[in-house]
Amino acid sequence: MALLVSLGLIMFDEVTEKSITSLQDKIDIIVYFNTNTPEDQILSIKQSVESLSEVKNVEYVSREQALQVFKNRHQDEQSISRAIDIVGENPLEASLNIKAFEPNQYAIIAESLNNQTFKGFISEVSYDKSKVAIDRLSAIIEYINRGGLALTILLTIIAGLIVFNTIRLAIYSNRDEIGIMRAVGASNALVRGPFMVDGIVVGVLAAICSLIVAAPALSVVSPYLNKFIPGLNISAYFYSNLISFLGWQVLLGAGIGTLSSFLAVRKYLKN
Repeated sequence: MALLVSLGLIMFDEVTEKSITSLQDKIDIIVYFNTNTPEDQILSIKQSVESLSEVKNVEYVSREQALQVFKNRHQDEQSISRAIDIVGENPLEASLNIKAFEPNQYAIIAESLNNQTFKGFISEVSYDKSKVAIDRLSAIIEYINRGGLALTILLTIIAGLIVFNTIRLAIYSNRDEIGIMRAVGASNALVRGPFMVDGIVVGVLAAICSLIVAAPALSVVSPYLNKFIPGLNISAYFYSNLISFLGWQVLLGAGIGTLSSFLAVRKYLKN
């Protein structure tokens, strides 16, 4: 149970990371340029924006690309297609799609775009319209981080209590044997030895069993998670890191088994 909790924490961390990444990918701000702005000037501004430490990625969308995307999106709406043909020229503006490393950095980026050097070329920055949505998504990401940390701490404590109390019960059931060994002069190391070896063996077996139990469970859960978090395949992540998980679970199982045995038997060695 303790090792399943440990493995669950690793899976939960992956789900949390993908959730945050998915949310952050939905956030951006768009800078629209006046239709008479030269492309060289737009590319120069793009370079200036890319030089900001808060900027993760900048995508340039030319007027021609914007028009093509617009036509593809409304290809089944004849009235819109006719309206474009009647206008004759491309009415759409070139733009820069800007993504930041963190949601709270968009305000800094928007502020840098409001300087006098750029104002003559920029018609609109979408940050003011998107500010409420960005702030809400930032709050959600913050809640996910805090909730993940709290759950990690809680499950770690539960896992430790499970192991410690289980081994204490096993040692309590053998208290007469410990008493006899002490009576015949066995050293503390000799008394602890069998229980610590038992803890290591049980830890290794538990590590293998935890992976056997987790594999089908993750295969069942994975499609449902993928619907909510695109790009997340928790089952594939599990199998691609199976050897690493096995090594971690064996080390953790043997470690907590040994430590818990050492601590639990200490009470009887003091009597």
